[in-house]
Amino acid sequence: MKPLSALVLSTDGLAAALCARLAGSPLVESVLLMQPEACGPCDPCVAVLRGALPPGGPELAEALARSPAPLLLIVTEPRLELEEAELEALVNKAAARPDAAMLYFDFFEGSRDRIRPLIPCQTGSIRDDFFFGPLQLYRRSNVEQALRESPLSPSSCAGLYELRLKASCSGPILHLDGPVGCVAGGGQGQAHFAYVDPANRHCQREMEAIATAHLERIGALCRAPARSFAARTHGWPVEASIVIPVRNRCGTIGDAIESALGQTAPFAFNVLAVDNHSTDGTSEIIRQRAGRERRLVHIVPEVTGLGIGGCWNAAVQSEHCGRFVCQLDSDDLYEGEDTLARMIAMLQQGCGMAVGSYRLVNLALEEIPPGIVDHREWTPENGRNNLLRVQGIGAPRAFATELLRLYPFPDVSYGEDYAAALRISRDYRIGRIYEPLYMCRRWEGNSDSQLSVEQANRFALYKDTLRTAEIEQRRQANRASDANNG
Repeated sequence: MKPLSALVLSTDGLAAALCARLAGSPLVESVLLMQPEACGPCDPCVAVLRGALPPGGPELAEALARSPAPLLLIVTEPRLELEEAELEALVNKAAARPDAAMLYFDFFEGSRDRIRPLIPCQTGSIRDDFFFGPLQLYRRSNVEQALRESPLSPSSCAGLYELRLKASCSGPILHLDGPVGCVAGGGQGQAHFAYVDPANRHCQREMEAIATAHLERIGALCRAPARSFAARTHGWPVEASIVIPVRNRCGTIGDAIESALGQTAPFAFNVLAVDNHSTDGTSEIIRQRAGRERRLVHIVPEVTGLGIGGCWNAAVQSEHCGRFVCQLDSDDLYEGEDTLARMIAMLQQGCGMAVGSYRLVNLALEEIPPGIVDHREWTPENGRNNLLRVQGIGAPRAFATELLRLYPFPDVSYGEDYAAALRISRDYRIGRIYEPLYMCRRWEGNSDSQLSVEQANRFALYKDTLRTAEIEQRRQANRASDANNG
């Protein structure tokens, strides 16, 4: 038998040339084209399987049954240009790593002088939007072992996600050096807000169930009920502090400060503006406003070069910090005067962290797509497990100060809030408000706007690393609990 079977996924007729090339290769035993509907003539050596894309469990199970070769090459990009020498390289790479359940590779993007780099897949890479590029090369023996223990579920759109997670339990999923194939029109990733789009809710529920089952399978599922947190009531200068980390935001910091000071609440609060050694006039704006308003505290860290997380730690450790803290980015605004009061009320009722919902707007405060982001994928029953699958928890965020002093933010400027949410949610209740309380202003100066591929990869790798560490901590906690109860 030839070493490769190929499964090509396509929603249009662009895959015809690729399928014909694969069918004509002396290395390919069979070619199966999966598409929602007929898309024109197909090579007679190519079998066609009707199915929605992304495929569900039943469609993918059928495709696996019709792909008999030792290696299964799943092609998710029909515009892929793949040369015979590259197919030979795939077979050789698989032979060199017989321990791997799946291999994936960098690829050429646009032309063969531009490489699209990918990142390693690790234990914490359990998000459903992990980008593997256009090729996934599975070892059939590993797939059979994984599915013999736990067959694919009857999902409607999560087949590839489930296959990858289950296969990872039978062997590593490895990213190998060396680009393979060229996508002429550029590679496609998943939209940033896909997991919070109501149109995707059914599919997201399927993904959540699969991720939850995977966490249970690897011993990382949070099983014990989340605990309440009773913050001490005495010894605080105020009940709550609004924390605004800022560096060089002279165009927006004034609005953010006024939004914070404009809050009305049945308790005393202050505003901690942590000025990270600004050089554009931001410091003067804060200093002048603080001179007229005693509730505004201008904090300048002793050291330079802190990340957003380091600025948060400076605020939390400050003598001016209240019993609870609530986030406001220097670009953003609270949507109403009661945002702080509503957020803090949940913490006063025993939550370790509270999260609201936000509205995306431009600098003119006009709503822009996707509009309201409410993270309804979070549920009280399973939110802390599902948080490992998704990219964030939402905004605004508020915390019990004692917990942040116990579990400081990592000193980075991306993912610091996600790290805190993972740690706190492991043990403590998270309060949620699904109405918009916050306006997130998007503009060209945002720290995450127009990211290069290298920056996006660095950010994604960091969050996956956070998930890997958290999964290991949850495993250890479960093992200790089992030992104590055994």
